[in-house]
Amino acid sequence: MASMAPPSTARIAFLTTATMVAFAANSVLNRLALAEGDIDAVTYTGARLLSGALMLGLILVLRGRPPRRGALAGSPAGALALFGYAIAFSLAYIALGAGTGALILFASVQIGMLGWAIHRGERPGAPEWAGFLIATGFLAALLAPGLTAPDPLGAFLMVLAGLSWAAYTLLGRGSSTPLADTAGNFLRCLPVAVVLLVPGLAWYGATPAGWAYAIASGAIASGLGYAIWYSVLPALSRTTAAYVQLTVPAIAAAGGVLFIAEPLTLRLVVCAAGILGGVALALRAAEARKARAAPAPR
Repeated sequence: MASMAPPSTARIAFLTTATMVAFAANSVLNRLALAEGDIDAVTYTGARLLSGALMLGLILVLRGRPPRRGALAGSPAGALALFGYAIAFSLAYIALGAGTGALILFASVQIGMLGWAIHRGERPGAPEWAGFLIATGFLAALLAPGLTAPDPLGAFLMVLAGLSWAAYTLLGRGSSTPLADTAGNFLRCLPVAVVLLVPGLAWYGATPAGWAYAIASGAIASGLGYAIWYSVLPALSRTTAAYVQLTVPAIAAAGGVLFIAEPLTLRLVVCAAGILGGVALALRAAEARKARAAPAPR
């Protein structure tokens, strides 16, 4: 039987772009849902986790690999990190704008992963340190008190969300079945998701729009987004995969301006350029260092 043709460059570019838009949409949808009080943050989190689990389970069934009870992929630690990210993310967006929240999340993930690498004995070179110090400095500038500073509690919660996602990423690093592991972690969160839905159904009157935003975030932006990302990831180099994720905060900021009429302040633009530029510098330096350390082919 003839082997399948590799995906075209145009198809890879399209799917990669669609995935980054989906990831950024999580910020926009969450902010849309909470800005007008269409749903509370706790109920939103429950609906997002539930719909994400159902979508990922359906994708595995369609691929002929249904999740079996008692044999879920993933891990309890991965599920805990996923839940920590999801609840802190939703609570943070009570007070943060879409672009600001996405930028704080992204910076916190990168700083958390660097901290863990150093703890494990990795020794970044001077250019990497320079990049991350630039990114951290601009993050501090974004969070510093002032007329356009983000809400302190919201910023703290988003930092927690970023560190939780860094932990989730590190727990899943090296997985041979990332989609199954992600589905398993979402499914492990189902009991908690159902509990989170109870107050919203009993006491808080979520609107149809609020439910729609939460379900779209879980099923499409999260569940379907992860499925597309893991399908295209083998076709991307590690460096390319890291660089394209730099676009997510910018897309989220644009979505906030277009769909929620959020102001695009000079402070946010300057700090975004500094954070993303610093991270890009660090990623490039890290890739160069690892390439130099790799054994020469024989």
